[in-house]
Amino acid sequence: MGPFALALDTKNSFAASSSATDASGRKMDNLQMVPKKFFASINNEEEKPFDFLRILFEGVIAGGTAGVVVETALYPIDTIKTRLQATRGGGQIALKGLYSGLLGNLAGVLPASAIFVGVYEPAKQKLLKMFPENLSAVAHLTAGALGGIAASFVRVPTEVIKQRMQTRQFASAPDAVRLIVSKEGFKGLYAGYGSFLLRDLPFDAIQFCIYEQLRIGYKLAAKRELNDPENAVIGAFAGALTGAITTPLDVIKTRLMTQGSANQYKGIVDCVKTIVAEEGPPALLKGIGPRVLWIGIGGSIFFGVLERTKRYLAQNRPDNATSKKD
Repeated sequence: MGPFALALDTKNSFAASSSATDASGRKMDNLQMVPKKFFASINNEEEKPFDFLRILFEGVIAGGTAGVVVETALYPIDTIKTRLQATRGGGQIALKGLYSGLLGNLAGVLPASAIFVGVYEPAKQKLLKMFPENLSAVAHLTAGALGGIAASFVRVPTEVIKQRMQTRQFASAPDAVRLIVSKEGFKGLYAGYGSFLLRDLPFDAIQFCIYEQLRIGYKLAAKRELNDPENAVIGAFAGALTGAITTPLDVIKTRLMTQGSANQYKGIVDCVKTIVAEEGPPALLKGIGPRVLWIGIGGSIFFGVLERTKRYLAQNRPDNATSKKD
């Protein structure tokens, strides 16, 4: 091979090498650009300021709306469940007055549901940013428990009054409040508070965790946002499963809240021992049928209305309206 051929070969090799380098450089740039765009979209979403007041407001409205709708729709089933659990031995339950105490209960359910979701939503979003993605369930469990604690200060007096009226101890909510306070003191409105937390904190945490985790999995599989019927089905499953698991805790809570000034039970442990000794272990599952039915349907309605209301509020934010005009 002569010098000229060698020179040409060298030039060709250099050119080929340069073009290969350029090509590989372009490929690398392209490879780098794809994840940059992908992560940028996530980072842009995460870099948005944490608008606590907006999240709180939307959570309060959505939670209050969902709570009132589901309570009104399913109150008769809840009444039957309460009467089944409050009846000792093989006593019969009355099927009259199934809406007894509804209005007074709604006066408590509205703020309690609003407080719960109002605390849950910002807590969830803050915790999800703090925890790694594989610990999202911990964030949901913790946010559910925090929401339950905050709402319990309204929920417990509401539940005490509701269950006393459902078991026909009082004719109206004002009478119930007045007589409970006069006979048992202010603490009578918080009868069974410990058992309420024992039931509701695990219930809230487990139910919302199951619901959120199922939604995440479904969205990843479907590669799209969920529609209202899908949210409702997931909510029904989460509610029914959690309701069945926590039925013994619900029985204990009902007995302690409806015992009044008779003080048949000295506390949670004494209540469990007395029920098992006098009625047998199956008594701890009293009302499981109506409870699972009630909470399953309730979960469907609650989460369906909750997600629909949240979406409506998000679509009608002032900043969205401004951007549409532009």
